[in-house]
Amino acid sequence: MVDSSIENSFTKDLENTNNLDNFFVEKLYGSNWNQMLKISKVLFEGKSKFQDILIFENSIFGKVLALDNVLQTTENDEFIYHEMLTHVPILSHGNVKKVLIIGGADGGILREVLLHKSIEKATMVEIDGIALDACKKHMPKLSNGAFSDPKSEVIIADGIDYVKNTKEKFDIIIVDSTDPVGPGIVLFTKEFYTYCKKALNPDGIIVTQNGVPFAQGQELVDTYNTRKKIFEDNRFYIAPVFGYIGGFMALGWATDSKKHFNVSIDTLKKAILDLPNEMKYYTPEVHKASFQLPMYIQNKLK
Repeated sequence: MVDSSIENSFTKDLENTNNLDNFFVEKLYGSNWNQMLKISKVLFEGKSKFQDILIFENSIFGKVLALDNVLQTTENDEFIYHEMLTHVPILSHGNVKKVLIIGGADGGILREVLLHKSIEKATMVEIDGIALDACKKHMPKLSNGAFSDPKSEVIIADGIDYVKNTKEKFDIIIVDSTDPVGPGIVLFTKEFYTYCKKALNPDGIIVTQNGVPFAQGQELVDTYNTRKKIFEDNRFYIAPVFGYIGGFMALGWATDSKKHFNVSIDTLKKAILDLPNEMKYYTPEVHKASFQLPMYIQNKLK
């Protein structure tokens, strides 16, 4: 038997969906597949040179950032994405001093990078200053003071131009980009990855977000085929980020060093003890397991 109060509440919610003015409708997959989040309160709505920006509150996800009608991050599930995109490469490498972040306007990646005591400098290159300022003001929990940390350098510029022209070398490059549409499309090209390799130290690692393989399989395949011509070790790992509908999210990994992927779980367990905060998602065991891809993802890469 279904509790009558729950049933009545559910019926009322269904009736309320008839008024779409109160809902954010994500349109990443066009008319074929949408998700809807109820908007409790709009915190920011604006348009930059590059994209439409929306920040709103939702009772389940907390504060939500959407760009061009596509959900980017939410306050209540961001820790999964940011921890896995940051700690997997840094702890695998084992001796990281300089990190480059491409994108990441919300500051979540920068926050996690700065947890590592070995970091001497974290450079973040974000193309959209309006999006960054909106996140600073309306989603400060995500950056948690990272933008004002003396080890951080924030540059408003195009990521591909930066890696093309920089003379600096980095141990890790983290690409926290949008999907390959709009301003983010150049961050999925052979040209961009080639410049990134030039900006990496010889044993450096680049990690990227590569969408949800169930619905964005071609993005996975294209990235794999492009990067295997540039890097010796080219693979993916996965994380279940709840706001990104469609199951596991794929995170890309590329490096010329084979030893980083084979880092032992004992080494990871020792390294994580140096982090000041207890992780909400990442564990050494999850780290190792995340590279074991389900067969439906393996099949896309065959």
